[in-house]
Amino acid sequence: MKRTIVDANQVELNDRVVAIKRVSKTVKGGRTMRFSALVVVGDGNGRVGAGLGKAGEVPEAIRKGKEAAVKNMVNVPIDENNSIPHDLIGKFGSAAVLLKRASEGTGVIAGGPARAVVELAGIKNIRTKSMGSNNKTNVVLATIKGLTQLKTPEEVARLRGKTVEEILG
Repeated sequence: MKRTIVDANQVELNDRVVAIKRVSKTVKGGRTMRFSALVVVGDGNGRVGAGLGKAGEVPEAIRKGKEAAVKNMVNVPIDENNSIPHDLIGKFGSAAVLLKRASEGTGVIAGGPARAVVELAGIKNIRTKSMGSNNKTNVVLATIKGLTQLKTPEEVARLRGKTVEEILG
């Protein structure tokens, strides 16, 4: 389910609900049921974020998740063929997501939670593999953590005091 929202910078953001869970808390009078929604938000141009919202009703939980996702947005470097600059593994908790660079025309090869993050970030060619835990929240957060660890060749060259040509060989 895709919707479009506009953030404070007047940038159009798309959002995707990855998971809705019914959670309960046991209190003196019995159990109180609430809903927890995992929402991923992105502009399709290198910015993506995820948020968790919890409320008594599903629409309210989704709204809260969207607000949390907009606050937690990160920038993702994308190379000239709409892929990532290099391969890496993103880890969060016991979930790990392998992110592999792909050539033009490969498309997005990814499972549900990782696919939502990658597509909303604007990456068109990538291969991913979810390893370890299959918990949707942890897989989404591992994917985002991996994407934040990406460095462009220019950044690496600047950090190492070399030229881009020396880095790329």
